[in-house]
Amino acid sequence: MSTTTQNRFSSMGSYPEDDVTFLLKDLSGVMIERGTEDREEAIQSGVHYSEMLPIEYQPSSEYMDLYHQSLNENASKLAIAVGVVAEQIVQGKGNQAVLVSLARAGTPIGILIKRYLYFAHGFSVPHYSVSIIRGKGIDTNAIRFIMDQHPEGKIQFIDGWTGKGAITRELTSSCKQLREEYGYDIDEKLAVLADPGYCADIYGTREDFLIPSACLNSTVSGLVSRTVHNKEFIKEGDFHGAKYYRHLENEDVSNEFIGRVVAEFPKVREKIQEELSFVKQSSSVPDWRGLEEVKQIQAKFGIESMNMIKPGVGETTRVLLRRVPWKILVKDKNDEKLKHIILLAEDRGVPVLEYQSMSYSCCGLIKTIRS
Repeated sequence: MSTTTQNRFSSMGSYPEDDVTFLLKDLSGVMIERGTEDREEAIQSGVHYSEMLPIEYQPSSEYMDLYHQSLNENASKLAIAVGVVAEQIVQGKGNQAVLVSLARAGTPIGILIKRYLYFAHGFSVPHYSVSIIRGKGIDTNAIRFIMDQHPEGKIQFIDGWTGKGAITRELTSSCKQLREEYGYDIDEKLAVLADPGYCADIYGTREDFLIPSACLNSTVSGLVSRTVHNKEFIKEGDFHGAKYYRHLENEDVSNEFIGRVVAEFPKVREKIQEELSFVKQSSSVPDWRGLEEVKQIQAKFGIESMNMIKPGVGETTRVLLRRVPWKILVKDKNDEKLKHIILLAEDRGVPVLEYQSMSYSCCGLIKTIRS
């Protein structure tokens, strides 16, 4: 079955076209951003988060210094995790793999995996970035497009990290629907660099470590916004949408991030094989222990909805960048990898509490706003 012919995508983003194809409708001309407090109130009043965009946080020079420091400190660890994930993809799918990253946190990770596969194995695989939205699922039109383009390809979904597994569950549900509706044989297994929630099948590590791209928004993700699904702008045959923030070109570090990690590949080849052996010997079956810890946090702090709890360093960073935080829980206030969390919390006047009854290094709690 051929995809709807009216569905066209614009070349967007600041990455080279060889690195990724964004299957997104360009909404750059649409004013859809809302202020943090206003957006939070709307979300808590029932407006879906995907119907609007947050205003992009403009980091201070001190925060950018922390970002660069964290990138330098973690580039080698990142490269190893990329290699461990990529080698598992090769073992399962070979050069028939079609990388499908989940925009936007998954986008730079997908590029790194694509670059590693060429570096280590000498073949170039397609890489698309598509939208998946909690409560709405994956962009069906985008998947149909990919299946039309690569009927013999083997899709591998990619994201940056896991929190409590909401996107993992959304992906599983979406793939089931695609199989039933279109007969697609799609592997629903998600590959991530860090799986502190123990809910991904393919992972580089289960340590809750800082992936520096989590520190920033569009300026480390090809200048592409979060994805949008608002029926006022996204019609039935369209891909989900996003904006291309060209005005932030001077602050863009997207390609610098990729280059810094790729430069580590030749130095960590042996370490990748060691870590790969360790991961394969460990129990890789997801046991969702992170979700159980979130339930305990929910009970202890009397939080009404689990959606207000965002565990892990990546998700906590997001809470501080674009939500209205209530409290930040940290396992150890002196943990070096949480320096940017502490700085952001201080900047926004958010209390930081030590809470050691979790495997995550930190957890963000969103403030309840009553209209």
